[in-house]
Amino acid sequence: MAAIGRPRQWYESLDTVVEKALQPYGPEVAGRFLQSLTRRLIPPGQGGFRPVSTPYINTIPPEEQPAFPGDRELERRIKSIVRWNAMAMVVQANTRTNVGGHISSFASSATLYEVAFNHFLRGPTEDFVGDLVFFQGHSAPGIYARAFLEGRLTETQLRNFRQELAPGGGLSSYPHPYLMPDFWQFPTVSMGLGPIVSIYTARFIRYLRDRGLFKGEEPKVVCFVGDGETDEPETLGSITLASREQLDNLVWVVNCNLQRLDGPVRGNGKIIQELEAVFSGAGWNVIKVIWGSDWDPLLAADKSGLLLKRMEEAVDGDYQKYSVEPGSYTRKHFFGKYPELLELVNHLTDDQIRKLMRGGHDPVKVYAAYAAAWAHKGQPTVILAKTIKGYGLGEAGEGRNITHQQKKLNEKELREFRTRFGIPISDEEIAEMPFYRPPEDSPEMRYLRERRRALGGFLPQRRVVPQTLPVPPREFFAEFFKGSGNLEVSSTMAFVRILTLLLRHKEIGPRIVPIIPDEARTFGLDALFREVGIYSSKGQLYEPVDKKSLLYYLEKKDGQILEEGITEAGAMSSFIAAGTSYANLRLPMIPFYIYYSMFGFQRVGDLMWLAGDIRARGFLLGATYGRTTLNGEGLQHQDGHSLLLASTIPTLLAYDPAFAYELAIIIADGLRRMYVDQQDVFYFITLYNENMQMPPMPPGVEEGILRGLYKFKPGPDGLKLKAHILGSGTLIRSALRAQEILAERYGVSADVWSATSYKALRNDALRCERWNMLHPTQPPRKPYVVQLLEKEQGPFVAVSDNMKMVPDQIAPWVPGGLTTLGTDGFGRSDTRPRLRRFFEVDAECTVIATLWALAKQGRVKPSLVAQAIKDLDVDPEKAHPEIV
Repeated sequence: MAAIGRPRQWYESLDTVVEKALQPYGPEVAGRFLQSLTRRLIPPGQGGFRPVSTPYINTIPPEEQPAFPGDRELERRIKSIVRWNAMAMVVQANTRTNVGGHISSFASSATLYEVAFNHFLRGPTEDFVGDLVFFQGHSAPGIYARAFLEGRLTETQLRNFRQELAPGGGLSSYPHPYLMPDFWQFPTVSMGLGPIVSIYTARFIRYLRDRGLFKGEEPKVVCFVGDGETDEPETLGSITLASREQLDNLVWVVNCNLQRLDGPVRGNGKIIQELEAVFSGAGWNVIKVIWGSDWDPLLAADKSGLLLKRMEEAVDGDYQKYSVEPGSYTRKHFFGKYPELLELVNHLTDDQIRKLMRGGHDPVKVYAAYAAAWAHKGQPTVILAKTIKGYGLGEAGEGRNITHQQKKLNEKELREFRTRFGIPISDEEIAEMPFYRPPEDSPEMRYLRERRRALGGFLPQRRVVPQTLPVPPREFFAEFFKGSGNLEVSSTMAFVRILTLLLRHKEIGPRIVPIIPDEARTFGLDALFREVGIYSSKGQLYEPVDKKSLLYYLEKKDGQILEEGITEAGAMSSFIAAGTSYANLRLPMIPFYIYYSMFGFQRVGDLMWLAGDIRARGFLLGATYGRTTLNGEGLQHQDGHSLLLASTIPTLLAYDPAFAYELAIIIADGLRRMYVDQQDVFYFITLYNENMQMPPMPPGVEEGILRGLYKFKPGPDGLKLKAHILGSGTLIRSALRAQEILAERYGVSADVWSATSYKALRNDALRCERWNMLHPTQPPRKPYVVQLLEKEQGPFVAVSDNMKMVPDQIAPWVPGGLTTLGTDGFGRSDTRPRLRRFFEVDAECTVIATLWALAKQGRVKPSLVAQAIKDLDVDPEKAHPEIV
């Protein structure tokens, strides 16, 4: 009974507090008290009721703000100089060469960056990897401008912004580690990708720590995000992972300037309130920085609550309007709605009202938010900072819808900008938009260097310490060179065996990171559940339903498998985190990301491209590959085009192996190239689910496997007609069966070649062609494919489970041309024989294609082709699938 009565006593006590202690100070104070009470009652990371939306005021009240530790005046001057140089860089680039650039995003976020640079972001040292910072892509000019002040970039480089090929060197448009490998760490301008990769990077650090591989001080992962960017599905799609894993090593800073590229983010609503609800509901710690210090006395004087009410009534479209109008407009339309509010600001001039600052431009408010975020435990933190896009540009674009495209300023606007920020440049110089760097012994330069020394060093900075891993030699994979005898296996099964052996390797086994979205049992990887375990930061708090089975689902705190669930974007982000660990964490890891192939390049292709930009290393395995091999699934599952998409990424090596020994040779060589030779490449390898007897490796084919083509099985001797069939993946079986039919029924000896990589063959040919064009007086170089095929007699036919454009990559260099069979069109659900006849890639169609190629060369009569079509029961009138 006492327990039942206790809540009533609590309510009575709270009523007394509200009536006696809080009401005299107004609803704003009462609201803050209730927020604070909720935070105290429910510790971070624990369940229970939490409000997802709080009043439209700063989360941290003035009385809880820490003292600002820096020299505010020096920091203001440094920030002003950075602003000027960023503006000058973009305007120069557009005035002289019209190559583009953006200044408005950085203009709005300059304070957010400067406070972080001066007080929070730690650089790399000998003993510490440095904080990992995802800079907002469109703010790159500001980051360059600060690096120029620090002496890390030259005036020539700034002048050549977006002119990377200019004499003296230039700067990339956005953060691109591939283009600036000593500077940028994370590509972020493909919006939405930086945020999701930051989450999985923070989680990967915890994964390494829980496995005992990462030791020492843990870096913060800090991601600067635009409010408009949160509409990208990748941005918010994985935020529950961050809270579920209690990633208090992760901080997001959302620059809420209320404006996207062409207009308001939420003109009729409030993006800050919307995001607060989303992040709070997802379990994040949310800190709002909405109003600057000038608003504190107004809020304190607001006993009626009307100011807070008016703040919540006004929508973002209103606030954007207030930022471009004079103070008289804001007085009339914001404060003027209620007479009491007009009285609240009677003591302020119109100019003072116009200058009432938003929180994201106030270093005191920003510092308080950062200090709270860095100290918070048990949850990731998001800071929602309200700013004005184009802040400081004045009439040239401050707060206006056109500001994202603002790239040029006239002389009057330049003078106003200079005067507003106190840059010591004369009227005579202003038209040249010169860069400005104070003298080395100036207070600004001394302060800037001292702050970075105190924080460990400069950022951004990509510092790679090469570490060679003891990868196993080819002999380690000897069992795959012997063939499978009478046992039929798929290339997927062969891969699982290879992965198992690597995991058991004493030296590199711990460095292997198996990554799976949610198809481990489909790929036959469930045997690894018991052997190495599935990573879970909490271990396994339940008894799995399949505990009595041999291969039950086993989660472990030090588990090695990253089983990500149904999220290809998340799994690819883990691949990127693991594949860049050699650079960002000084700890080379070897990711093997195996996935349902169709849901790779076409689904998260932007992340695949980012993996190239970020110089990721590792292996992508497209399992259940093939338009006809994956029978029974149909249009949205059957992949015959990923190899074509893979060919677009410059640093990606793409292979389509047919046999287990080919797969072993490719993986062994990949380990050497990436982890011994330190090459910044990664691999895409197809895997099929069709079982067949794996042959032993013929002697001397290793080079051909890696370079893309070798003769696997010569045709029989003694026949007058000669031809060549290039087979790939599991459809090499069509080539081998066609070889038999051609010899037995049509007197044609067809050599069967295994084409493991058309991309490798094409790239080699392109290199030779370029060299020949630029060295016309030198003996021409021959592409590898020409060296192999030029002495062969007869036509060449290619058959694969890919679109025809995959083999057609080498068509220009095939003597006499290339006849191609492929699987163009949408997939179908049926049996493999029917599918292969439907797409005309079965053995019979391969025979007809070979005879037709011979007929085109005049070596057989067309009537023989017609007879073969009849003999082999191929319907010549069947409509070709999806060629429109």
